[in-house]
Amino acid sequence: MSIRNYLLAICSVMLLAGCSSPKVQDYAHTEPKLDLFNYFAGETQAYGQFQDRSGAVKRRFTVDITGTIEGDVLTLDERFLYDDGEKEQRVWVIKRLANNQYSGTAGDVIGEAKGHSAGSVFNWRYTLDLPYKDSSIHVKFDDWMFLQADGVMLNRAQVTKWGFNVGEVTLFFSKAQP
Repeated sequence: MSIRNYLLAICSVMLLAGCSSPKVQDYAHTEPKLDLFNYFAGETQAYGQFQDRSGAVKRRFTVDITGTIEGDVLTLDERFLYDDGEKEQRVWVIKRLANNQYSGTAGDVIGEAKGHSAGSVFNWRYTLDLPYKDSSIHVKFDDWMFLQADGVMLNRAQVTKWGFNVGEVTLFFSKAQP
């Protein structure tokens, strides 16, 4: 094998390794175990921000979330308050499926969200109809939630358009104190 072909092979392997993403099953043995319905039942608060692709914080927000469960359906009523005073509401209807799988809908979600949990982790993927200037754009969310001790959950979502990074949403969830 020539040096050129050898270097090309190494670069190809490195490129493919850099493109691989974690899988939910990689976290199957992590603790504490996340039960999505149990976690979001009742009142939850969240604090978050959107960073553009350069990492600059563009918008900060808080979310008051009320979760209700009826059978295998979790309804999340999310009330957003942005740092510029804008308010927004999103209502998720999430269905528990077999094998730690979930599906969900919301008014501004295009089609159906698909989710999977294992151990302390939940991954949620969906397309959001995001208001932009005088119109809207469809962006894809690859949302990862990581349950920590004491009811704290961290959330990191990659936001893409046509496969290109648009930015990232970072959230911190905390359960309401009784």
